[in-house]
Amino acid sequence: MKAAQQILHDVFGYSAFRPGQEEIITLLTSGKNLLAVMPTGAGKSICYQIPAVMADRLTIVVSPLLALIDDQVAALRTNGVEVACIHSGLSREQNIVEWQRVKSGAKLLYLSPERLMTERMLTALAGLQPAMFVVDEAHCISKWGASFRPDYENLSRLPDLFPGSVIAGFTATADKATRNDIAAKLFRGRGRIIVHGFDRPNLRLTVASKANWKSQMIGFLEDKTGQAGIVYCLSRKFTDEVAIYLREQGLNAIPYHAGQSAEQRKINQDRFMSEDAVVMVATIAFGMGIDKPDIRYVCHLNLPGSMEAYYQEIGRAGRDGASAETLLLHSLSDMGLRRQFIANEGDEAHRRREHHRLDALLAYCEAGECRRVTLLAYFDEASGPCGNCDNCLSPPIVVDGTARAQALLSSIQQTGQLFGAGHVIDIVRGVETQKVLERRHQNLATFGTGKQWPKEEWLIFVRQLVAAGFLSVNIQKYGGLELSERGRALLAGEASFSYREGSKTRPERKVAKKKSEQAVRPNDVSLLSQLKILRLGLARARNVPAYVVFPDSTLIEMARARPTTIDDMSGINGIGPKKLKEFGPTFLLAIAEAVPMAE
Repeated sequence: MKAAQQILHDVFGYSAFRPGQEEIITLLTSGKNLLAVMPTGAGKSICYQIPAVMADRLTIVVSPLLALIDDQVAALRTNGVEVACIHSGLSREQNIVEWQRVKSGAKLLYLSPERLMTERMLTALAGLQPAMFVVDEAHCISKWGASFRPDYENLSRLPDLFPGSVIAGFTATADKATRNDIAAKLFRGRGRIIVHGFDRPNLRLTVASKANWKSQMIGFLEDKTGQAGIVYCLSRKFTDEVAIYLREQGLNAIPYHAGQSAEQRKINQDRFMSEDAVVMVATIAFGMGIDKPDIRYVCHLNLPGSMEAYYQEIGRAGRDGASAETLLLHSLSDMGLRRQFIANEGDEAHRRREHHRLDALLAYCEAGECRRVTLLAYFDEASGPCGNCDNCLSPPIVVDGTARAQALLSSIQQTGQLFGAGHVIDIVRGVETQKVLERRHQNLATFGTGKQWPKEEWLIFVRQLVAAGFLSVNIQKYGGLELSERGRALLAGEASFSYREGSKTRPERKVAKKKSEQAVRPNDVSLLSQLKILRLGLARARNVPAYVVFPDSTLIEMARARPTTIDDMSGINGIGPKKLKEFGPTFLLAIAEAVPMAE
């Protein structure tokens, strides 16, 4: 580890490893196969980049997105590491130049799975005898996972094609079944599975019922002016609508979805990666592998597809370890849409798995205990209350709703389990709509028994019954509510039901008492802003994301320490020799010309 420690300092500019990194580096440098599950922001790239620099043969890194490949290659070259990449986004001439880098001794070669598994590339690599294959976003290889990609499945040939190479997989999201499946495919189970946890304590988790998404979203964003974030939407049309609305509110919002041309998506992603204070409004087409460390919030205006998807998407916030916030808005209609999507996917076994995943997410949304406890329990990780989620900061009131539920379930059963939530709620509220009168549902014994609760509260109540498994939504019958076996037991008096009273529709603004390790002193704010502007100019001139020059954490430390010499600058985390030589004098001049700090 002494050599690894030296590379960490001399190449990457860091003084100490993060938790878990040393164990993984030790295993890889000793020739062990492994799958590492590490929370986003834990520094997984260092875990394989340092062994690659130490190795005397080439390391192949398999990555799913061309933009991610380009960003990682740019970051490594900025640190002085010899690296190559070959992909369809480059011209034939550029790819030839990149292959020459490989032949000239590049330490790493980045490839997409499609490019790697061509017979031509496999033949070329066979002659080089790579030291290691690294599969990033390794959950994509597993059909048990929520993000399976068929092009990744071919990677299961690697242990047979390259028996002398170390094979490593890295991911931030994989439950136990998915982990075992990845290990079986990547190295036939002959290796280690290392789980370094799923907890992201710097993320504040908030969930609310969707009432008025515009006011709820603006309420969430009101204290985030000048910060970068992501707003996730379910459809392309809604994505464009939200982006237009945010721009009307004076925010720098950019849409991103699969309906745009590849060129437009690249332009929008480059803006998000290089500029400060950009709101990326996107479908799930955006996100995998996004390596922007200073995303301060993620807002979901629609329900994600699963707990895995939700964990991945919120994991894009706060990769630098500083505090970040998340908000998830959900509704009964979102549940119905998600069920409909699942009904049109894959075989029966796949649909069953996806329904179970969605059920887990719905239970999380309606949970009355700490969000973090519920989220980590899904990944088989125990945790105590975090004190930093909406349920910890403002505990919900849980009350017995058995009698109220029985009246609703009775109305559903007596009307043939054919109607959606709106009509059944009209019955229990005693509303004589034309639909109610035409079917004589005003004559039911339950008619008007729940008139003391407004329709909005009934919708929340129905959603909690669905999330708890007492009711299901039949998509084939246009969203008709049906009693489950558990619901029939409740109606028969053989079970009880408790619900969250007054489920929140507004994000909590109560602030947890948590000290930030990277707090910026008032006297440093102006200098930090100037350093960010300087960084942006340097990044644009090199056509790389801003963090490739320096991450925010380095600029914050720079603003606090105000170095006056190159030696002073070299002691700041994240500044290796190559960056010190290339950028050090420019930043020293900017600091010297800044307004002196008040005594």
